[in-house]
Amino acid sequence: MPLPRMPRLTVDLILRCRGGLVLVERGHEPFGWALPGGFVEWGETLEEAAAREAKEETDLDVRIVRQLHAYSDPARDPRGHTVTVAFLADADGDPKGGDDARTARIFPVDALPDLVFDHAEIVAEYLGAQRG
Repeated sequence: MPLPRMPRLTVDLILRCRGGLVLVERGHEPFGWALPGGFVEWGETLEEAAAREAKEETDLDVRIVRQLHAYSDPARDPRGHTVTVAFLADADGDPKGGDDARTARIFPVDALPDLVFDHAEIVAEYLGAQRG
C-alpha cells in the first residue's frame, strides 16, 4: 500500500546577531529574502536541523535559545505543503551566504525587507511577543 501524501517538515530561525536579524537572499525560487532554514533530514532532531541549516546558509554557529511556534498553513510555501517549526537563536560573527543562499546579511529589526513564504508573519509574531 502506498504511503499517504504528507506535508514536508522544515525549520526556520529568527537569528539574532549584533543587534539585528540575519536574513538570507534565496538563490532558488521563490526568490527574495527569507529567514535561514530548510528541510529536516532523516535522523535529525529539529534543533540539529536548525543549527545545520543556519551553518549552511549563513556560515554562523548558532546557539538555539528556544522553540517559538509551528506554522502549518498548507499555502505557506508555493512549492508544496510544508510545516515549519520556528526557533529563536543567537550567533556572533559576520554572516556569509552559502548553500542555496546567495547572500546572508544582518538587518535592523526596524528596516527588514519584504520576506518570502510566511516569514513576515513569523517575524511579526516574534517582535510582538518581545514588545508585549
